[in-house]
Amino acid sequence: MPSSVVNHYIYFPETEILRVIYQSGAIYDYLKVPLDISEKFREARSKGQFLNFVIKPRFRFRKIK
Repeated sequence: MPSSVVNHYIYFPETEILRVIYQSGAIYDYLKVPLDISEKFREARSKGQFLNFVIKPRFRFRKIK
């Protein structure tokens, strides 16, 4: 999953939180992300584009770090 934007991500299905750890070290939780969207994110060739065009416009977030 090499990405110039995303270092790592974790999906918590019980809370529908998608945690994204950016290359910069910033950590964000995207809230109420359904399982099917998290799976599409996992499969996306460009994680950064998927975040910008699908995740960020649709889901609230909170900055963790």
